[in-house]
Amino acid sequence: MTDRHAKDTWTVFKIMGEFVEGFETLRPFWPSVSIFGSARVKRGNVHYRQAVAVAEALSKAGYGVITGGGPGIMEAANKGAQRGTGRSIGLNIKLPYEQTANDYADTIIHFNYFFARKVMFVKYACGFVALPGGFGTLDEIFEALTLKQTQKIHEFPVVLFGSEFWGGMVDWMQTRLLQERMISKRDLKMFHVTDDVDEVVEIVDRNQRRRKRRRGRNAHRDTP
Repeated sequence: MTDRHAKDTWTVFKIMGEFVEGFETLRPFWPSVSIFGSARVKRGNVHYRQAVAVAEALSKAGYGVITGGGPGIMEAANKGAQRGTGRSIGLNIKLPYEQTANDYADTIIHFNYFFARKVMFVKYACGFVALPGGFGTLDEIFEALTLKQTQKIHEFPVVLFGSEFWGGMVDWMQTRLLQERMISKRDLKMFHVTDDVDEVVEIVDRNQRRRKRRRGRNAHRDTP
């Protein structure tokens, strides 16, 4: 085996290790909600305060909160989660700049690979909440919507918090993507836009109640 082949094989084992650690660590914390947003938002910023409030409300409702584990809105969400009863979880990505783990996660996992980390955001989440953010936040939003659109994942809500921030993007979806038939009208119903913290919790709760009813019906059909 050449040195290059040996290195490739070792990389496979490193990737497997990240998946195993993620699965074993996060399994006890279902159901959780993944919260996304910019690492560049400063403490005291309105979006920071909103992230604290959203995470606190979800945590008090009994949900774990999963973030990217870094600064900005991720830090705010972990801080809010610690004020409730749910677990505060950070999935930190190792970067040469910008990202260091915040001090408000009860449980933190460090990842080298973005794709392994992204699986963990989805695997144990019963909902996504996106506050204002940049490329990383947009990446997570559209990956979640793509998984929902293609029915590759269980049904879960995607909430865009902050109508003023997200309004332009939603308008563009309606005036460009929909009009040019890149998406359908049904696709525009796959996410919610709100400025109301209580509504975020209600959306997640409503989806959980729906999931429980479906499981109950399926169990009844399986009964001899």
